[in-house]
Amino acid sequence: MSLSARISIMLLAGIGGLAASSDLLGTGNVLRDTPACAQIAASISSESAVYYNVKSPLASFEPGTTEDLSKAVRVAERQPFAVKSGGHATNPGFSSTTGVQIAMYLFSDITYDSDSQTAKVGTGGKVTGVGVGGVVLGGGFSYLTNQHGLAIDNVVSYELILPNGTVTTVTSSSNPDLYFGLRIVNISNSHATVKGGFNNFGIVTYFTLKTYPQSQIWGGSLVYTEDQVGAINAAVANFTVNVLDPKASIYSTYNYVNGSSILSSALFYDAPTPPDGMFDDFSAIPNIEETLSTRTFASMVDVEPVNDTIGLRAVFNSIAVEEWTVPLLDAVANETLFYGSKLTNTSSLAQVTYNVRPYLESIFSHSDIPSAYPVSRKRGYSYLEFFYAWVDPNDDDLFYGIVTTSSNYMTSLAVAAGQNIENVVSYPNNADPSTSLEKMYGSNLPRLRRIKKAVDPENVMGLCGGWKF
Repeated sequence: MSLSARISIMLLAGIGGLAASSDLLGTGNVLRDTPACAQIAASISSESAVYYNVKSPLASFEPGTTEDLSKAVRVAERQPFAVKSGGHATNPGFSSTTGVQIAMYLFSDITYDSDSQTAKVGTGGKVTGVGVGGVVLGGGFSYLTNQHGLAIDNVVSYELILPNGTVTTVTSSSNPDLYFGLRIVNISNSHATVKGGFNNFGIVTYFTLKTYPQSQIWGGSLVYTEDQVGAINAAVANFTVNVLDPKASIYSTYNYVNGSSILSSALFYDAPTPPDGMFDDFSAIPNIEETLSTRTFASMVDVEPVNDTIGLRAVFNSIAVEEWTVPLLDAVANETLFYGSKLTNTSSLAQVTYNVRPYLESIFSHSDIPSAYPVSRKRGYSYLEFFYAWVDPNDDDLFYGIVTTSSNYMTSLAVAAGQNIENVVSYPNNADPSTSLEKMYGSNLPRLRRIKKAVDPENVMGLCGGWKF
């Protein structure tokens, strides 16, 4: 039996899909004549490589061992750098740089310990474009969140290279402050569904994660035309009120692509067969495509089009939601249609997507260890995720402004309907570039700044992009 059939890690991806991928490997070491690149190249072993890039960044460094990465951190001059896991981050400068790009592709190995039922996973692994580093360090919502919490709630330890080059293992007992801070604030390894880029405490190379038995699951997607929006909204609202089984999960997506509005629902149940009637409201709606079946968990990950950002400029954001009512879902559909049709002929719009992500209120109860996010674990929230993609760099400010305006508008509708979400902290892995640290970390921010000062007194990590403490 394969490893992916036996265990499931709390990622958006199945463990069996992790793989190293580098477009640079095999091209040879071609060094650019800069002190930083030359110093790194002179200090590393044959397991790692430095590659010259004609365009930015100056060079790409692909470490093959923790020791080589540690040496590079110590010997490189104060050169701007970025650390990339899957490369799916969309916020400008968060995993990209004009200096040295540290690409973690070779850190894609997985070691399963049957005695402790944990897996040591490299931060460079990825599946369908999403990097493990960003997913786990950025929070990690998934189809399994209702059962086991966020990805960060399932991290036993981190292997961390500190800004001074020291390699350390961080656990809740060995270093409570760093363990607290690494849970949604370090994110030196950015990815994609989620965005990464916090680069404050060092570079994470490996996590040791809890694992769980994983059987085949039931799931897939249904795709609908715009005229079915009323029935879909009713089905989503009914499901979120009446289905409290933690094995069940749905994602409902409202898209505007190529001048048309397309809707889809991803259905998931963590067993080969779902309970009778659980998803009947969705399957009864006339659809134009259906992929529901008993399948592996890893194959279910491919249902989500997470590679849609390839070659595009894009921005994400999200807001918390307490209850998915039909009026709120109607507003979600209207926002998608309004901005999609408005921008199609007046901008370089490629795609508008609003993702409805329902979760149980108990999702934050799976860990009692304090973490940077969420500030409070008294109750969990569902999320409305915003995604806009476009082509022309001249449209950047337009789309950043629209996603902020739409987020504020949807928040105001929910608050006006009596939902107490106005002061809920933002989910960092889906925060747009304008999101403040206070909005993400609230009362935890002073502690995070103290940890940052103690760990990185010379502000080495300030040379990376992303939010800074």
